[in-house]
Amino acid sequence: MASDFRLKEQLPKLTEQIVATYTPEDSINHLGHCALPSYSGIVEILMNIKDILYPGYRRKVGLHSGNIEYHVGSLIDTLHDQLTTEIARALRHEDRVTQKHTDCESDIDFEAKGQAMAIELLKCIPGLRRTLATDVQAAYDGDPACLTTDEVVFCYPGFEAVTIYRIAHELVRLDVPFIPRMMTEWAHKETGIDIHPGATIGDYFFIDHGTGVVIGETCEIGQHVKLYQGVTLGALSFKTDSEGVLIRGQKRHPTIEDRVVVYANATILGGRTIVGHDSVIGSSVWITKTVSPSTTVLLEKPQLKVRGASADHEVLEDRLNFQI
Repeated sequence: MASDFRLKEQLPKLTEQIVATYTPEDSINHLGHCALPSYSGIVEILMNIKDILYPGYRRKVGLHSGNIEYHVGSLIDTLHDQLTTEIARALRHEDRVTQKHTDCESDIDFEAKGQAMAIELLKCIPGLRRTLATDVQAAYDGDPACLTTDEVVFCYPGFEAVTIYRIAHELVRLDVPFIPRMMTEWAHKETGIDIHPGATIGDYFFIDHGTGVVIGETCEIGQHVKLYQGVTLGALSFKTDSEGVLIRGQKRHPTIEDRVVVYANATILGGRTIVGHDSVIGSSVWITKTVSPSTTVLLEKPQLKVRGASADHEVLEDRLNFQI
């Protein structure tokens, strides 16, 4: 059945109605201003950095000692230009927002600042590789289903999310605005794991399975920490000022010390909450107070209620009692 082209006569009027909503007071348009960082450009930067972090695992195959320097050199040159452009855009946007002006004119050379920050990030890559190698080892050591470290790099969503987090965290340390969140929220979409780039996470970090994990901005996580799926390291409450506006910049999320294991769906909240070293937090617990070192925290033994006509259900109930 053919379309009725007469209905298309409504489209110019509809267009006018939509455009009329793009007012100066509208908070969800970005018209007439300097360019924001490109979403696709940031993703391409991540792909290029991962090609350097994990040569031979990603897009380029056939790498060997004879061509690796050329390959990395080409990527570094490309990344220099990409990062300079995107960081300059982010810095310009931050200046426009914080200084409350609407034009792109400024006495600040954002391209020069962007280039300096780009170089500093590229200098971090050797250290990032050393840290990420510990994360690979933690995954291999912590998962009996893992047969090789190659499997971690290729397959594990937790490791993918941690890789993006560690790149983004370096940008946070360099005071690059906007872009770190773009990176970690892209990883969130891809993996189901939400790590704020402002969190501080030590070496040998492993997220097993991973879906639904949330790690807040002011979390501090030590070394050799293992989290399972559904774990939330979140804020207990949000303080407000006398006018009801959120107070930002305070520690809102917990501290997890070295060699802690947190099992599935546990929730640990609050900036003053510390989980002491060598502790084990069981599944589905809710923690808002500090846990002493070398402590195991579990739910009390629950009971399942099975209702039905069969007399066997009473026996079945006993069998179904379990302890996490």
